[in-house]
Amino acid sequence: MKTVIHHVRTLHSLGPATNDHLSALRVAVSVAVPSLLLLLSGRADLIIYAVFGALTGMYGRSEAHQLRLIHQLQAAFLLLTGVGVGVFLSVDQIHSWWLVLIEALLAGAGSVFSDKVGLKPNGPFFGILALGACASIPTTVPWHVALLIAGASAAFSLVVGFGGWIRGRVWVRGAFRTASPLRGPLRQAAIVHAARYMMAVGAAGTIGILSGSGHPHWAMAAAAVPLAGADLPSSVHRGVHRIVGTFIGLVLTAVVLFPGPWSPLQLFPGQEIAVLAILVIAFQFTTELFMTRHYGLAMVSFTPVILLMTQLAHRIDPYLLVTERGAETLVGAVIGILVVILIRDRGPVKCLGARHRTSLPLPPCAAAYQINRAE
Repeated sequence: MKTVIHHVRTLHSLGPATNDHLSALRVAVSVAVPSLLLLLSGRADLIIYAVFGALTGMYGRSEAHQLRLIHQLQAAFLLLTGVGVGVFLSVDQIHSWWLVLIEALLAGAGSVFSDKVGLKPNGPFFGILALGACASIPTTVPWHVALLIAGASAAFSLVVGFGGWIRGRVWVRGAFRTASPLRGPLRQAAIVHAARYMMAVGAAGTIGILSGSGHPHWAMAAAAVPLAGADLPSSVHRGVHRIVGTFIGLVLTAVVLFPGPWSPLQLFPGQEIAVLAILVIAFQFTTELFMTRHYGLAMVSFTPVILLMTQLAHRIDPYLLVTERGAETLVGAVIGILVVILIRDRGPVKCLGARHRTSLPLPPCAAAYQINRAE
């Protein structure tokens, strides 16, 4: 009973604040500048590519500037790969089963890459989210233009993330950390972890397609969320946070998109596109504000970010948009939790802390297998 009470309290408790407002401001600026430039140029439909490039700024938030730069470059590679593959699938109208197969494979490859270089946030989530979102909308510009927008936005995020060093000019010796080879138990853990991602993402996408959903990529992205947890309890907590946070976020999205006197779109007639773009920027700020303190609260804001910029790129019935997002998230998160529970390795994993030049935690592939002895 005490264990159950502890987990319930953990679900709604806030983590300690660690200059979250500064990280949130960096990400908000990274999103706002390219988004507003596209809005002023009359191409708000392209903001989705800029936002995914700007998510580069979410990585390395608490690291020394030079280490943050390295990790954000690696994160930009992951994100731009997702955008590039997604745009390719959209241009060639490759959907359905090919989308599931390709996204599952990228999830596995992204998991190994993320574990190898020690990215924070963990895992390939944002890369596969970018892939699915970009593949699901019609591309209104040549593929290289979409990729260039995402790349320029990522480059601007790198500048913003490194800007603090120019002011302080403090260079932390030994802060650079090269990717560590995954050998022995860690290699086995990384392979199992990647297989988890492929299985969870593939299963969620399969159910999404068989159910006739127009957005199976949402289920695939949700299935990846629990796998970023460091252990079984945290994985389950992330899955629950994903479901509850998304459903509350859908209420906010409905307030914005559904017709009615409460909608900000009705308050500013003729300025609907500008209102949506500004809300995307504002919600991204609050997303980052709570990302490390409470994942569920972060999802309350991140859900409108994804749906509103999807509407900017390609308008669909908002009722269908909200209902499918809710259903796909529920299915995907449950599948992710089940995969975490069913596929585990209780073998010991040695700590690599002595091999690293910085006091960073183990990669998630290793931490995930240090199972609580109480289980």
